[in-house]
Amino acid sequence: MTPEIVVFGSLNMDLVVRVARAPRGGETLQGLSFFTNPGGKGANQAVACARQGARVAMVGCVGEDDFGRTLRNALAADGIDVAHVRAVEGSTGVAVVMVDAEGENRITIVPGANDLLKADPEALAGHYLLLQCEVPMAEVVLAARAMRAKGATVVMNPAPVCQLPDELWSLVDIIVMNEIEASELASLTVTDPASAANAASSIRRRGPSTAIVTLGSQGVLVADDAGCRHFPALEVRVVDTTAAGDTFIGALCAARAAGQSMDAAVLRGIQAATICVTRSGAQSSIPYLHELDAR
Repeated sequence: MTPEIVVFGSLNMDLVVRVARAPRGGETLQGLSFFTNPGGKGANQAVACARQGARVAMVGCVGEDDFGRTLRNALAADGIDVAHVRAVEGSTGVAVVMVDAEGENRITIVPGANDLLKADPEALAGHYLLLQCEVPMAEVVLAARAMRAKGATVVMNPAPVCQLPDELWSLVDIIVMNEIEASELASLTVTDPASAANAASSIRRRGPSTAIVTLGSQGVLVADDAGCRHFPALEVRVVDTTAAGDTFIGALCAARAAGQSMDAAVLRGIQAATICVTRSGAQSSIPYLHELDAR
């Protein structure tokens, strides 16, 4: 069956260290724990879509190594089509993640095989295309162009933050950003719902019909043809914020692919991200649809 959502993006193995606090420059601290966990913004978002009930295909690259095999098998275990996850010479991408006692993370990425991803039009067929910035931007543009020509809705998560090519702005339907990304792209300082609304309105003028800004504990701001709306966050004790944004985006896309309104999709994204931050790790923290229904 044709997938509802195609994710064109990165796959990384996360190397996670939990610390009481982040070390200062030149300082050595003893960590509290270490574990590995499948990650990468593309793969995380694919998992989040699939666990919310969508049919998902992943397009990406891994190395011919144990990390690559583990990442591919993890996606397949979630029912994701991995026919277009290629194994290439070299190492699989890795992310070194440091998580402090407040649940805040600091991440360093080594792209590895992700830098070799190519946009193959034959691998790009679905109703939604989900994109990020952890793979070559020229290929991101080609993927968006190919899918938009087939009538797909293009969703962009500009993370890690970078300036997007002019052509890509014209191909994106929905853009989902955190406050740092919105600040950079709109050249405005985003600190609260009011400033997020200004940034979202500015960004919509560049092409996307819908601009969404996630604000952590301050909730989510949505700007589209119906106007600007603010959705408050749900209060919860934060353990680890890793993959919270990816979880929000995946849940939102799955809800839209299932025919839900934008507001209902945003609420599902908030619910999913709220559960995510109460757990450690990337893909290990992403909830399933039945967990949201139970709440």
